[in-house]
Amino acid sequence: MSHNHNHNHSHSHQVTNYNRAFAIGIALNLIFVVIEVIYGVLSESLALIADAGHNLSDVFSLVLAWGASYLAKKAATEKRTYGLRKATVMASLGSAILLLIALGGIAWEAINRVSDPAPVEGMTVIVVASIGVVINTLTALLFFSGQKDDLNIKGAFLHMAADAVVSLGVVVAGLFIMFKGWLWIDPVISLVIVAVILAGTLGLLKDSMNYALDAVPDGIDIPELKQYFSGLESVERIHDLHVWPLSTTEIALTVHLVVNTTELDNRFLRDQQQHLHDHYGIAHATLQIESSTDEQRCMLDNVKPQKHA
Repeated sequence: MSHNHNHNHSHSHQVTNYNRAFAIGIALNLIFVVIEVIYGVLSESLALIADAGHNLSDVFSLVLAWGASYLAKKAATEKRTYGLRKATVMASLGSAILLLIALGGIAWEAINRVSDPAPVEGMTVIVVASIGVVINTLTALLFFSGQKDDLNIKGAFLHMAADAVVSLGVVVAGLFIMFKGWLWIDPVISLVIVAVILAGTLGLLKDSMNYALDAVPDGIDIPELKQYFSGLESVERIHDLHVWPLSTTEIALTVHLVVNTTELDNRFLRDQQQHLHDHYGIAHATLQIESSTDEQRCMLDNVKPQKHA
């Protein structure tokens, strides 16, 4: 039972942390957007103004992820019996699509600059990009611990990490151009960064699509679950087993257990729910108990009845 207590405690603690993380991340990035616009205008740098637009889209993605995490906690209604938990899945899918669009823009600009390299506009761009590295790295770190367990948080993390690396690329390219005069290094570094970030983004897109289509979440072994249920005392067979994500952090399960006894009570159901929670992270389990001796079979039971001699 202690495991259950720790799990719930840490989950609520995480939610509080992420409210703070989203608020800090959005504030920092909005301040940075203002800085970029001001210095972009003063130094007549189109690159800085364009990057400010890109960072503004990241603020939007953070707001999207934060809004989804808030909606996921809304109570269920008669119209939406699971509440709005799936909003987190939609937000992570939206984040992946936004990242792909941003990467496409960076790649397009870099390819154009390969044939016609433009100098990075002086020390101003390098300094402002350095500030971007710090702000985006700090924001990414706010979401680092949760990105392994929550696709919605992973989307926010990837956006900020991608921005930090892009800003670092601008700094490195700027230094090479200032001291070596290598104009070609800027677009080349941009393309390498795009390739690296693309790998993580495609993973996020794939996972988000799977969650949106109610695929079995990673870490859930269906054959192992079937074996567990079939091995329970009094259970003759199972059918209609379904496992799907309710949100980016919650998993649901339904299963029909065909038993050869009438003596199962609520303790049996409670024990199975506890086991599923502790061993598989399944917080919302619904088990239907059916009798193997009853003539009236479940409509979803495809096993043909045995003919007795």
